[in-house]
Amino acid sequence: MDILRVSEKLGAIPFPNNEFLNGNFAPPVYLCGRAKQEPKIDGDVFKPFWDDAPKTVAFRDIEGSCRPAPKFETWAKLLWDEDNLYIGAVLYGSEIWAYVSGRDDVVFFDNDFEFFLDKKGTTHEYFELESNALNTLWDLMLTKPYTDGGTPYDGFNYNGIESAVKICGELNNPNTENKYWSIEFKIPWKSIARYGSASDPPKTGDYYRFNFSRVHWQTEVIDGKYVKKINPETGNPFPEDNWVLAPTGVVNIHYPELWAFLCFVDDASNASFKIPEVEKIKWELRKLYYLQREYFEANGKFSKDIKIESKYEIKIETTTSLFQAYVEKDGLRISIIQDGYTWIEKI
Repeated sequence: MDILRVSEKLGAIPFPNNEFLNGNFAPPVYLCGRAKQEPKIDGDVFKPFWDDAPKTVAFRDIEGSCRPAPKFETWAKLLWDEDNLYIGAVLYGSEIWAYVSGRDDVVFFDNDFEFFLDKKGTTHEYFELESNALNTLWDLMLTKPYTDGGTPYDGFNYNGIESAVKICGELNNPNTENKYWSIEFKIPWKSIARYGSASDPPKTGDYYRFNFSRVHWQTEVIDGKYVKKINPETGNPFPEDNWVLAPTGVVNIHYPELWAFLCFVDDASNASFKIPEVEKIKWELRKLYYLQREYFEANGKFSKDIKIESKYEIKIETTTSLFQAYVEKDGLRISIIQDGYTWIEKI
C-alpha cells in the first residue's frame, strides 16, 4: 500500500510526504567527538575549541526537496565529554533581531535556533531547547509528539546550562552591516532527568536521535525597526520558514523518528557509524503506524488487515482502541503502539 499524507485524504493530522515515506531511510548522521577541554561559553563558534568538530551539513527546508533552498546558510557543531554536551551554531543573514526576553516565553515568535534530543529513541519524553539572538532560553520536555496527544512540560529546565550569543553586526539595527549571529550551549548531562533522577552520560559508541531547527520570519523595516511582514489576504504575518538539519517532510519538527543520529565517538576524524538494523525496523513499523492512524481517523478503530511491503515479518495485534505491531529479529522484539511509542526488548 502506498503511504500518503493523511491530511490529503482526511484533512486531519499531516504525516511526512512521499519523499520520506517511500524512499530510503537515511537521516543525517553526526559523529560527535570528545572535547579536549571545557570551553569558555561566549558564543564564538570560530574559536580553537571547535576546530576538531565537523560542521553539520547545511540546513534544509523542513519539507525537503519540494521546497526552495533556505535564504540564509546555517550549520552547527557538537562535542561531548563525561559531564556536558556542547553545541555551537552559526546563523548567517543580514536580519538580526530579537524581542522576546522572558525565560520560557515563546521564543519562536522571534527568529530563533532550536535543539531537540530524543535520548532513548522511543519518540517519547524528548527535550527541546530554543534561543533567540537575545540569548533568551525556552527549555521544555515533551511527553510525546503533539500529533500523538503529547503535552509540553514547561517546568523542565536544563539545570546548569550555560549559553551565549555573539553577533557579527548589531542586534535590532537594520542600518548596520549584519553578517551572522552565533550561539553556544553547554548542557550538563545530569540536567537531562527522568522522574527526578540524574541522567547518565553517553558512552563511546552510543547514539541518540536529535535535530536542529532555525525559524526565520519574513520582515520589513518600518521606522528603523524590524517588523514581520503582514499577508494582506489574512491580516496576519506570513508563515515562518523552518530550516532544519533533518527534514521531516511536513511543517512540523515533532517527528523524532525522522531526526538525525547523534553518535558519540572519541575522534570524529577517525570514526564511522552505520545506522543499526533495529532503527530500520523501527521505521518500517512507523510507516505501518501512520496507516493505522489514518484508518483509525476514518473508522474509529484499528485494523488487523493493513499491511505494508517490507522485508521484515510484521505482526499486528489490535483491539478497537489499541494497536501494537512488532518484529522479532535476532533475539529482540521491536514494537510500536497506537501513540507511537517505540521500544526494544529481549525475547
